[in-house]
Amino acid sequence: MCAAVLVAEDDEKQAELVRRYLEREGHSVAVVHDGNAALRALRNEPPDLLILDVMMPGTDGLAVTRTLRYGGGPPELARLPILMLTARSTEDDLLAGLDLGADDYLTKPYSPRELMARVRTLLRRACGIHLPPPGADRQRLRAGDVVVDPLRHEVTVEGRPVDCTPGEFDLLTAMAGEPDRVFTRPQLLDRIHGSSGYISARTVDVHILNLRKKIETDPRHPTRLLTIFGVGYKLASAPPPQGEPDAGPLVRRGA
Repeated sequence: MCAAVLVAEDDEKQAELVRRYLEREGHSVAVVHDGNAALRALRNEPPDLLILDVMMPGTDGLAVTRTLRYGGGPPELARLPILMLTARSTEDDLLAGLDLGADDYLTKPYSPRELMARVRTLLRRACGIHLPPPGADRQRLRAGDVVVDPLRHEVTVEGRPVDCTPGEFDLLTAMAGEPDRVFTRPQLLDRIHGSSGYISARTVDVHILNLRKKIETDPRHPTRLLTIFGVGYKLASAPPPQGEPDAGPLVRRGA
C-alpha cells in the first residue's frame, strides 16, 4: 500500500530517519520543519497521512491539528489521519492531541518498527478497510438514527453527514455493528489500535467525548452513545427512557 505522507518534524535528523523508513516501504514522502510550512503543504497537496511532531517552532503540532479539525477547511483535511510524535510523556499532554482529533501518537524515543506498524494501521483505515462483524449488513450499519457505511467510510445522524477521524470511525463501526452491546474499553481499544500495549485505555474516553460532540443533540446528556458504569460503552438502538440520561465517560480527565 503506497501512500503520500507529509512529515512535519523540526529535528532534521529525526525527519530524515522517518523519511528513509517510509520510502523503504514504497511511500512518497514530503518533509517540512515547522507548523506553518505544514499547513501550506497540506493546503497545496493533501497527503494520505500526516506525521506531526508536537513541539515545533511557531505553530506547534497541537495548533496544526486544531486548524485541520476545526478550521473549516476542505473535508479531506478534516478527516486526514494524523499520527503525532511527541517528547512529552504525561498522559494529559498526550490526550490533548487526541482530544483535538489526532488519531494516534508515539512518544520519543520510539522504535522504527512501531512507527511503521502505526503507519500501516492508519493507512488501512484511511483506505476504508473496515470489516463489520459476521452477519452484519456489509453495506450499512444502523443503530437508531446513526448509520455507518463501512465501504464508503460515511456516517450520518438523522440523515446529516458527520465527519469522523479514522479512529472515531473505527470505534463507531464496531459499536454500530452490534447495537446495544456493551463494549469494555479494552475491547474498543483493540478495535482502534490492535493489541499494542503502548496506548492508554483512556484514549477510548477521548474518542467517545469527541464522537458525542458530533452525533449527540446535547453531548452533556447523550441519548445515543451511552456509558454503562463499571462496564463500558454502548451505541443505543433506541433512546433511553426519559429521566435516565447518560452521565458521561467512565473516567474523566484528572480522575
